[in-house]
Amino acid sequence: MIKGSCCCGAVQLEITELPSMMGTCHCNRCRKVGASTLVFVKSESFQITTGINNISTYKAVPPYKYDRCFCSACGTALGEVLSKSDSFPVAANCFDEHIGIENNFHEFVSEKPDWLKIGDQAKQFDEHPLES
Repeated sequence: MIKGSCCCGAVQLEITELPSMMGTCHCNRCRKVGASTLVFVKSESFQITTGINNISTYKAVPPYKYDRCFCSACGTALGEVLSKSDSFPVAANCFDEHIGIENNFHEFVSEKPDWLKIGDQAKQFDEHPLES
């Protein structure tokens, strides 16, 4: 079991399986909400153990696909922890322990600011990997 939380601890979560993949999104929205490295977890292995009432949601507007959730107390970006999908993204920064996976890809590299240099060998896509 791998545990995670927001900065203040009001929202706590856990997964019972390693995430299926990790990716970094460089789109303007992900950067501004403070969570651009995300891991994809299976819904059956994910649980919010504390603080579901402390989660607020920012609804996605096209071309973006995923709503983003935040701790309403401290503002920590959580990813899409209230998703009803079989698999969904959770902000990698929320996990308190090693998650046993490395970055697989960078998406929306076309929106990456010039000052940010990608330092790993993960694949790069101008948009969503499925759209490139």
